Amino acid sequence: MDSTDPLSQLADIHLPAEISFWPPALGWWLLCALLLAAMVWLGIQFFKQWQRQRRCNFALAELDKCCQSYSNAASADEEQQSAAKLNLINGVNAVLRRVALKHFPEDQVASLSGAAWVTFIRQNSTSNLLDEQIATALAQGRFAPRCDVDTEKLHAMAQQWIKGLYLARIETPQSLSTPAPEHA
Repeated sequence: MDSTDPLSQLADIHLPAEISFWPPALGWWLLCALLLAAMVWLGIQFFKQWQRQRRCNFALAELDKCCQSYSNAASADEEQQSAAKLNLINGVNAVLRRVALKHFPEDQVASLSGAAWVTFIRQNSTSNLLDEQIATALAQGRFAPRCDVDTEKLHAMAQQWIKGLYLARIETPQSLSTPAPEHA
């Protein structure tokens, strides 16, 4: 008999190759696709918010130009100051109308004037800064020979209305108007 151990003649065990990280399993592909879709969605939302903020800042700058023009003319005589106040009211009205035309369908906003315009502003506002004096000034300012309004209150009301439309995304009542599909 052979005195050698028969087990010593066996070859060593061959280990399988290490598992590589590539190609990943289906679950990892799904997770990557989900993360990519979430990043794209967040990027689009960030871009829309950035555009909204930029447009809001531009509208507020236009409003501030109107007020700056008025404050430059405020030191003049009474007749020029009255004319400057009418120009301020008309300038604020123009800025508010342009903002409204960006947020609502043109056929619902462009034809509004007088009391209907003031009602539209009230219905699409979250504040109560629009008092009767400012409402009268906005409704009749363009045609009035003289208008007395608190310019600081007018500026604050217009600022809050613009910020409300751009930044807070005011939902309007369906009875008066419907928001445009894209907020500008």
